[in-house]
Amino acid sequence: MVELDMSSVRGLPVIIPDGRVLGTVHDTVISAEAESWSCTHLFVSDPPASLVEGRIHLAIPWNWVKSIGDVVVLRWFPKTPIPKKP
Repeated sequence: MVELDMSSVRGLPVIIPDGRVLGTVHDTVISAEAESWSCTHLFVSDPPASLVEGRIHLAIPWNWVKSIGDVVVLRWFPKTPIPKKP
């Protein structure tokens, strides 16, 4: 299993499956369950209005993440734009 220093993802661009930039990783949400720490969500700031109505910051579930390198690539993202009040 590969371990990742979660602070290293801060500031990385987040790319949705169709190649558009969703925003920037602002922070990570960490959970401590059963004596182990794991990331549950990435907090993404500054999404464009074309993807998220009102440019509301998002918490992206960790299982949506496909890969992390110079950017964070998501394996799935809902239909856009995401409405401010669904």
